[in-house]
Amino acid sequence: MKHSNKKSIGIAKHRAVFLVVSAAKFLRILSKNKIGMLGLVILLFFIVLGSIGPLIIPRPTSNPTAIYLPPSLEHPFGTDFEGKDVFAQIVHGTPIVLQIAFLTGFLTVIISFTLGALSGYRGGLVDSIIMFISDVILTIPFIPLFMVLATVVKFNEARIIALLLAVFSWPPIARAIRSQVLALRETTFIEAARIIGYSSIEIVFREILPNIAAFIAVSFIFASINAIYAQVGLAFLGIIPYIGENWGIMINRAYTYGAIFYSKSFWYNMAPIIMIILLQLGLLLFSRLLEDFLNPRVRVGE
Repeated sequence: MKHSNKKSIGIAKHRAVFLVVSAAKFLRILSKNKIGMLGLVILLFFIVLGSIGPLIIPRPTSNPTAIYLPPSLEHPFGTDFEGKDVFAQIVHGTPIVLQIAFLTGFLTVIISFTLGALSGYRGGLVDSIIMFISDVILTIPFIPLFMVLATVVKFNEARIIALLLAVFSWPPIARAIRSQVLALRETTFIEAARIIGYSSIEIVFREILPNIAAFIAVSFIFASINAIYAQVGLAFLGIIPYIGENWGIMINRAYTYGAIFYSKSFWYNMAPIIMIILLQLGLLLFSRLLEDFLNPRVRVGE
């Protein structure tokens, strides 16, 4: 019993030291990587906007006397064709955009790593089957597919949209992971792990995963960015129903009601576009910070 307690305490201390060292390393890299720091600031801004903003700023309501007002302190992005505050629409649309983006990114890298690592490490028939499935998915046109799916699946929840986006987004990342696993599985340290007696799962997670962690992290960022494009595009086309105040729905409504062609609606049209660009810029810049942090071969400051 005492031995078990000492072992548990030892593991806890080891984890605590690891967390402290990792935090110190992250802060050191953050201080040197100004571009990555800017990306982190932008990303934190959107996370705060999406989590706290809707609690502070009330949902926009129609006001016929305030149609197409220019930006002001009361309406930072002006108002739309119904007199609704554009900034309030942006704030209440942020949570759903972030949820779909990050959940899609997470599910995509999980599927990609699982299938890519399995394909590259096992090879043979397993590899052939997984690569064939990825080839089939890559040939399917995205927009027509979702138009067909919309007739049988209700896109009324972020997790459903994210899951479907992930299911059809994993092949390129899985192929890249497969290539890296193919190169790593013949290295001396993998051979040593086999000799020691590591199982295939232990080799994949303890030896291979740490060596491709940077690529997986960056892949998560790019999968999230692609999900932003996809959900906004699907919302604009009307394939995704009106879920809250999605930025794509704002663009759809601007086009449907002719606001996109009206000169006084400039800020209503540009607000969601500016936010999409800013969010993606933040994610791209933050990916450089993640790469420096997770990839030991990248030297900070070069």
